[in-house]
Amino acid sequence: MYEDKTLVCKDCGKEFVFTAGEQEFYASRGTREMFEATCAACGKVARVPFQPREDRPVYCSECFAKMKENG
Repeated sequence: MYEDKTLVCKDCGKEFVFTAGEQEFYASRGTREMFEATCAACGKVARVPFQPREDRPVYCSECFAKMKENG
């Protein structure tokens, strides 16, 4: 159900991995709610650990990985 996701820190802008284990840990304790959003690139549903904002695009893990590879 959970898979590793690369996220970007809102404060410092650095990327970090939010591991599947961490996601499961937080979800099991009810401390990290997952939200659904539509990927801005492909239109698929993306599950993210933050409340999406209308002024910022959200990408599924596949599209995010492609963007990261292409720089």
